[in-house]
Amino acid sequence: MKSAASLTVELDGAGNSVVRRLRSMAPLTLVPRRRRTPSTGGAVVHLVGSATSPLGGDDLTLRVRVGAGARLLLRGIAASLALPGHGPGGSRGSISIDVEEGGTVEYLPEPTVVTSRAEHRADLSVRLADSARACFRETLVLGRTGEEPGGLVTTTSLERAGRPLLRHTFEAGRQRLRASHAHLGGARVLANEVVVWGRDPEPRSEVDWALQPLAGGGSLTTVLTADTVTARRRLAEARAVHPAGDDLTPVGTAG
Repeated sequence: MKSAASLTVELDGAGNSVVRRLRSMAPLTLVPRRRRTPSTGGAVVHLVGSATSPLGGDDLTLRVRVGAGARLLLRGIAASLALPGHGPGGSRGSISIDVEEGGTVEYLPEPTVVTSRAEHRADLSVRLADSARACFRETLVLGRTGEEPGGLVTTTSLERAGRPLLRHTFEAGRQRLRASHAHLGGARVLANEVVVWGRDPEPRSEVDWALQPLAGGGSLTTVLTADTVTARRRLAEARAVHPAGDDLTPVGTAG
C-alpha cells in the first residue's frame, strides 16, 4: 500500500492555531480535535491508523507544516504493529515536519512494535526556523512478548535555520548485538525524546535513562527498559529536570 497524507496549521485572525489544510489517506488518517489545548490555544490533531500498517510493501508518507507563530500537538492514539507482508519487501514510513518562525510542534506518537519477520524502516526529518520550538518522541518495542523482532532501521534528522542539530540512525541488529552493553544491553524498549525549547538542560544520567544537551542546541533523552510502562515513567523523570518540562504536554496524558 502506498499512502501520502499532509497537514498544515496556521494562525487565524484572532491568533488561534487552526488546521488550514488536511489530507488523509488510509492508513494515515488525521483527525482534528474540536477544542484546542486550553493552556496554549494550540491545535490538536490525532494520527489514527485506519488500516493494519505498516505491512511489508507499505510506503507511508506524512508531511506537516506549522506556520509562523502557530502551535500543533500531533499525537497517536494506539501503538503501531510492524508486520511482514504477503510478498517480498519491507515497509517504510517517512515523516517530514517544517516549523516556521515562532512556531511550535509536539509530535508524540504511540510505540511501534516490530514483530518477527517484519522489515521496517522509519525516517523522521524535522526542519525548524531559528525561533521555532519542537518536541518529538520515538518509542520502539523490539518484538512482542517472547518474540524476537524482525529488522528495523530508524533515522532522525533535525535542523534549525539550516544548521544540523542531530543526525541519528538506529538499527536493531541481531540478538547478540542487542545484548551487548555497547548497544542495548538486553533492553526490549528504546525511547528517544528530542526537545528544542528555549534553555537547554545540564547533562544527567540515572538508572535506565540519560539526558544530554546537543552541541548546537536542544537536548536528547534516551531510555532503555524492559517494557513501555517503565519507559513512560523514565521519560517523565527526565522531563521533570528539563527547564522546558512545565511547558510540554505531560508524558502519558490522554488525547
